[in-house]
Amino acid sequence: MLPSLQGKKGLVVGIANQHSIAWGCARAFHAAGAELAVTWLNDKAEPYVAPLAQQLDAVLAMPLDVEQDGQMEAVFAAIEQQWGQLDFILHSIAFAPAEDLHARVTDSSAAGFARAMDISCHSFMRMARLAEPLMRNGGCLLTMSYLGADEVIANYGLMGPVKAALEASVRYMATELGPKGIRVSAVSPGPLATRAASGLADFDQLLDDAARRAPLRRLVDIDDVGALCTFLVSDGARSITGDTLYVDAGYHILG
Repeated sequence: MLPSLQGKKGLVVGIANQHSIAWGCARAFHAAGAELAVTWLNDKAEPYVAPLAQQLDAVLAMPLDVEQDGQMEAVFAAIEQQWGQLDFILHSIAFAPAEDLHARVTDSSAAGFARAMDISCHSFMRMARLAEPLMRNGGCLLTMSYLGADEVIANYGLMGPVKAALEASVRYMATELGPKGIRVSAVSPGPLATRAASGLADFDQLLDDAARRAPLRRLVDIDDVGALCTFLVSDGARSITGDTLYVDAGYHILG
């Protein structure tokens, strides 16, 4: 049974379609009683995300491309006008240019590395900075990582160092924002068949290996991730911050 999020207001960033991790989380937040704002990347994504926002009874639904000046500020301005406060954020976006993602980390371009870091990592810091004054009574900031941050995963490439930076950022942000009652955590799901993951080479093999070797002998799904994230933004997790929490059927313990 999901914990109650009645009275809580949250922003979900990263829904692309009904297979997105962010959609599984948003659906769980909504079922637990939270009031939500959601974003889509651009005009191309809107037809896929807008109907999902309607299913969530989202109070706000807006475009957010973190590379576009002013869009993030516009989202938080709308949240302040609509609610005057914010209780949680789910940050579930990541990107690396294909030519850098599929190359050796050693050969990554400076521009590709910087872009991957900006979208996948620094955007979380920028969201935290804008959310901080709205979390007057504390709050929770969540972001999505992956096991490739901690160990070498074949074909994960450039995203490994980027996710490692994201997890380190979580620890520092948790320390800095903790005195204001703002908790910061990373969630690390097992491999999931999302649109973002489809860009990785031999991804089907990665899925098969995870299902075969994980202690629970199965893959996780977006509902598993949503259940964990719902707990983390709830008052029941009020003493949890600064960690990376795995939801991967135990795969990460194999080393």
